[in-house]
This record gives sequence, structure tokens and C-alpha cells, in this order.
Amino acid sequence: MIKELFLGFLVTAAAVAHCSAQEKPEKGFKSLFNGKDLSGWTGNPALWSVKDDVITGETTAANPIKGNTFLIWTNGIVGDFEFRFSYKISTGSGNSGVQYRSTVLDTTNWVVGGYQADFEAGPTYSGILYEEKMSRGIMAGRGEKVLWTKDCKKEVTGSVGISDEIQAAIKKGDWNDYVVIAKGNHLQHFINGKPTVDVTDECEAKRAMRGVLAFQIHAGPPMNVMFRNIQIKTLD
Repeated sequence: MIKELFLGFLVTAAAVAHCSAQEKPEKGFKSLFNGKDLSGWTGNPALWSVKDDVITGETTAANPIKGNTFLIWTNGIVGDFEFRFSYKISTGSGNSGVQYRSTVLDTTNWVVGGYQADFEAGPTYSGILYEEKMSRGIMAGRGEKVLWTKDCKKEVTGSVGISDEIQAAIKKGDWNDYVVIAKGNHLQHFINGKPTVDVTDECEAKRAMRGVLAFQIHAGPPMNVMFRNIQIKTLD
């Protein structure tokens, strides 16, 4: 009996430690997820849920989607910030990302357009800067330092790393840590501590300085994506 009680205590303590570790924001940051439900977020309830204390987006063969859809943070908009989260794609295929400084284009179907810090189950796009639903598409490939000029032309001005080496540090089917920093027109992405893109956007006609945050489920084969440790700090 004593042994069973002791084991039960260890399990309970581990569960409490897990929840605490997930929800305790780092100094200067605030958590955007309560670890229990989707309060403060809106998305298709058939696709988004909280399972095992993490936000989960899932499509299946029986419940596919025809277009990209998003889980949108509803408690404010973002300007200059550092945004941190951990993600895991548990399926062999799938593409996701976080929209930032973006625009809600369709409230009925939860469609968002604008800057996206991309990631996927595959070997190519994790870490890139993509402009969802807008005209510029891939704004920076992985490893690129890019200037978008005042006349909206892309110039690759340097490198922040080798694409294959960045990919090698990404854990397939496991948790990875993503950081997005937006300060003025300077945008940076990092995965597992490695810089993936560095973009200066001087294209005033197309750039965004403020907007919404949102997580993506991409159209295509069935996929499962999970998010935890979702924290943000406003930058002065």
C-alpha cells in the first residue's frame, strides 16, 4: 500500500511539474495559453483542441480541409515583440507556421494573411519567412539574410547559416523551440537556437508593422501539429 501511495505521489508531482513548467512564462514574457482550453483563441472547433495540456491542430482523412485555416489569438494585436513557442508535428507529413502582424481576411473560415514563420514535417521550409495570401510568397529562404527594398525588390545580402545544418538541428516528430523577433522593419526567426532568416523590410507599400498572431493548419494530407510554451514579450 505504501509503495502504491508513493508511486501515485510521484505521478502527481510529475504532472504538476509539467503543467507548471509549461505555463510559467520567462521573465518579461507573458503566456498566451492557459494550458487547459482555447480561451483567448478562435478557430475551427472541429480542427483545434487542447489535448494533454497542449494546443493541437488536426486533420484526418475523414475530416480534410480545402484551404489553409488558422487558430487566431483574440486578446490583442502585436507590433514589436519577441514570440516564443514550442511545436511538434507528430505525423510524417504536414506544414504549419505562425502568422504575425497579419490580417484576418475571412472570419467565417478563420483565414489570415501576412508574415508567416514557417515550419513543416519535411526538409525544406522550416524557418523561412513566407507571406501568406499576399503577393511576395517566400520572402526569405532558410539561411538567407534579405533586404526588401523600397521599390519592393528582394535582395539577398548575406547568410545566417547553412540550410542543411539548420535542418539537421530540427528534431523530426519531436518538440522544437521557435523564436520570432520583430522590431520595426527587422524580422528574425530562430529554431532550436539557430538563426534561420534575417529580413529587413523597407517595402512600405506591402510591409506590416502591426497585426494578429495565428497558428496554421495547412491544406493537404492528414496532419497533427501541437503547440506549447507560448510566450510573448513586447519590445520598446
